[in-house]
Amino acid sequence: MPGSDHTADLGALIQTHAPLLKQAVEAIHTRGYWSAFPESPSTRIWGANAPDDGKAAFDAVRDNDFPITTPGAEGTVASERSPYGFDLGVRYPHLRSAGVAEVVAAAGTAMPAWRDAGPDARVAIGVEILRRLSGRVFEMAHAVMHTTGQSFVMAFQAGGSHALDRGLEAIAYAAEAMAAVPTEAAWEKPRSSGEPQRLHKTFTIVPRGIGLVIGCTTFPTWNSYPGLFASLVTGNPVIVKPHPRAVLPLAITVAVARAVLAEYDFDPNIVTLAVEADDERREGLASVLALQPEVRVIDFTGSSAYGEWLETHARQAAVFTEKSGVNCVVVDSTDNLRRLAANLAYSLALYSGQMCTTPQAILIPRDGIATDTGHLSVDEFVAAMESALAELLDPPAKAAAILGALANDGVAERLAQFANATDVAIASRPVVHPDFPGAAVRTPVVLRVSADERERYGNECFGPVAFIVDTESTSESLDIWRELVSTRGSLTASVYSTDAAVLARCEEVAMSAGVSLSENLVADVYVNQSAAFSDFHATGANPAANASLTDAAFVASRFRVVESRRAQ
Repeated sequence: MPGSDHTADLGALIQTHAPLLKQAVEAIHTRGYWSAFPESPSTRIWGANAPDDGKAAFDAVRDNDFPITTPGAEGTVASERSPYGFDLGVRYPHLRSAGVAEVVAAAGTAMPAWRDAGPDARVAIGVEILRRLSGRVFEMAHAVMHTTGQSFVMAFQAGGSHALDRGLEAIAYAAEAMAAVPTEAAWEKPRSSGEPQRLHKTFTIVPRGIGLVIGCTTFPTWNSYPGLFASLVTGNPVIVKPHPRAVLPLAITVAVARAVLAEYDFDPNIVTLAVEADDERREGLASVLALQPEVRVIDFTGSSAYGEWLETHARQAAVFTEKSGVNCVVVDSTDNLRRLAANLAYSLALYSGQMCTTPQAILIPRDGIATDTGHLSVDEFVAAMESALAELLDPPAKAAAILGALANDGVAERLAQFANATDVAIASRPVVHPDFPGAAVRTPVVLRVSADERERYGNECFGPVAFIVDTESTSESLDIWRELVSTRGSLTASVYSTDAAVLARCEEVAMSAGVSLSENLVADVYVNQSAAFSDFHATGANPAANASLTDAAFVASRFRVVESRRAQ
C-alpha cells in the first residue's frame, strides 16, 4: 500500500468524487436522462479562451513527437492523415512485435500496487482521469475530427462529452459490482453443543489480468472508454492499441491517465500505448498482444472477421466484441410522412453513415403504405426521401456539418461501387467543404432492390450506402428483419407503424432476435444515437456484439474475488 501522504491524497480524491459517483450510480438505476459532461461547445460553459486553447494544443502536437513513453518501443511512427486533407505528422513511440514482451512485463509489474490500492481508490483515480480529459475536450474534438472525419461538433460531442459519459457509466457499474462484495465477515456456525465454529473471512477483489483495448478508426474514444475504464478501475492494467489511422485521441487519453497515476504515486505503466505503423497491420500487433497469456481481458470494435478471430483464438481472455451488422427499418404506415422522411434522412446522412448504428435496409411493402397524406407508393416514398435529403443537405456548409468527411479510401471505394450501380434510386453527390476543399464529402446513395436480393442488402455496407427493399408485405418485412438480425447481427432496428398489432409484433421480433428497437421516431431523436446512462448500446444477444455498453455483465467478469479464512 502506498505511503501515508499518498493515502491522504487518495482519501481527499475519493471524497471529492463521491457525489458525482453517487449520481452516476443512481443514473444507471433510473435510466432517465443524465449527463455529467456538457455536450455543447459554448464558451458560456467552457470559457472564452477554451476553443482557441484547444486548437492551439492540437496544433502543437502536429509534426512533432507526442510526449509519451512506451516500454519496449523503438523509434517513432507517424501514420495519421486527416480525412480533411492533410497529414497530422504526430510521431508516437513505435511498438513492434519484438517489444511486446517488455510492455506486457511492465504492465504486470505495475499490477500488484494497483490491485492493493482497493476499489475506492481505483474508482476515484478513474473519475479523476475523466475529469481531466473533460478539461481538454476542445483539443480532443480536433483530434477526433482530424482522425475520423467527424464534423467538429460531432467530434466534440461523440468523441468528447458522450465518450466521457460512457466511461463514467462503466465506472459506475464497476463500482457497484465491487461494492457488492464485503471486505470481511465474521462467520459463526452454531453447534448442537459447545462453542460455535468461528472463522474470520476476508474477501479481496483481484484483477483478472492485463486488459487490452483495440481501438477503431471511426469512434476511437466512444467505443474504447467503456472497456478501458471498466478494466482499469477493477484493477487490471490496460494496454491501449489504437488503429494506426486514429491514434491521437487515445494517445491523449493514455497520456492523461499516466499523468494522474504518477501524481498519486502509482506506476504510470498501469496504462500504456501500443502504436504500430499502418502498413504493419498485416503483421498484427493486436493479434500478438491478444495472444499473450498475461492478457486476460480484451475489448474490440471493428470487423466481424477479426472479432470472431479474437473470440476463437484468445481463449485465455474474456473477449468483448462489437462487430458489423445490418440495421433494418420496417416501414408499415405513418401519420407524419414529412417528419418520418426527415428523421430517416438525418439518420442516413449523419457522419456519412459511418456509424455501426446507421440504418441500412429500409423494408417497405411493394404495394405501398398508408400515410397522413393518403396511400403512398414505393416510388412516392423514394421521392419523399430524396426531397428530405436534399432539404437537409443544403447549403454545402450545413451538409458538411452533418456529413463530415469519408474516413478513408475503403469507404470511398465502397460508395463508388454502389453509386455506379444500375438500381440507384437516390444518387450520391459530392459536396465541397467550405473550410477543407480537399475533404471527400459525399451525400448518401440509396438503392432500390427486391426482397430476394439478399446479397445486395444483407451484408454490412459501412458508409453512406442504404437500400430501399421492396417486400411482399409487412409480414415479409418482419421475417427478413428477423433473419438478418439472427444471421448477420444488428445494433439497432426501427419501425414506423400506426397499427398497434404491428408494433406488438415488432417488439416480439426484437426480443426474440435480441436487438434494440426504436418506434416511430419523427422528432430530433435518431435511431443511430445512443445516450449513456439510459440506452444500452448493443444487447450482446445477436451476432453484431457479444456484450452491451454498458451493463453489469460488461464489468463483472473483469475481476475475481479471492477469499481468505482464518480460524478464531
